[in-house]
Amino acid sequence: MRRTDYAFPFRIDPVSGQATQSPYPRHVDEMIRQVLLTSPGERIDLPEFGCGLRQLLFAPNNDTLRATTQLLVQKNLTRWLADQIIVRNVAVTAGADDDESQLLVRIDYTLLETQSLQTTEILVR
Repeated sequence: MRRTDYAFPFRIDPVSGQATQSPYPRHVDEMIRQVLLTSPGERIDLPEFGCGLRQLLFAPNNDTLRATTQLLVQKNLTRWLADQIIVRNVAVTAGADDDESQLLVRIDYTLLETQSLQTTEILVR
């Protein structure tokens, strides 16, 4: 049997009337996005949760910002998802067509349950 988990964002499937499910690899991708795009303090019940990537867009997009972003992503994914993934590589570049108003974050990781290599890309704008 293939594992499924609740989809994020949470929604009701109009056909079944039940909570929408995601295949496990997609669910982990959704958890990664949730960690990275949530700002610390945004979750009242867990105020230290989140990475706050969107806040970094107000800093000059240079090598220092990209290195800081890389460390921040690595640290937060290791803290919040260490029981789900092993982060292999984090690469941070300017957005599409070298748009300096965007950050493209690419995360290569091993999904622990299946030992499969996965990649998630997040365009922060």
